[in-house]
Amino acid sequence: MAEYEEFTIDKGSDIGIELELVDHTGAAKSLVGHTVTAKMKRSYSDSDGEATAFTSIVATPATSGIVSLQLTNTQTSALTKGRYVYDVELSYVDSSDNTIIERILEGRIQVTPNVT
Repeated sequence: MAEYEEFTIDKGSDIGIELELVDHTGAAKSLVGHTVTAKMKRSYSDSDGEATAFTSIVATPATSGIVSLQLTNTQTSALTKGRYVYDVELSYVDSSDNTIIERILEGRIQVTPNVT
């Protein structure tokens, strides 16, 4: 089950979010062979074409369990003020060649307007 977190983003700013993932023992989760994807939308029913995708990477070394999510100031400038929903998913291919997807984080993002 995904964790829930709310964020506030200032329109027109560069945004960086770092997630430190741990396994059931509390040790850093090995992300070797994993990819990460994160998107935000105004509502769950919006199409993928209306989504804003984060630049999402597994940090090196992948055994550190760190995921980095980023939005540029150009991306945040294009957002309309208000509430959004988002989620972050990890995926990997198992030994049977099946793609396994796990939602690790979800929630809401409040985009605040800017003056400058």
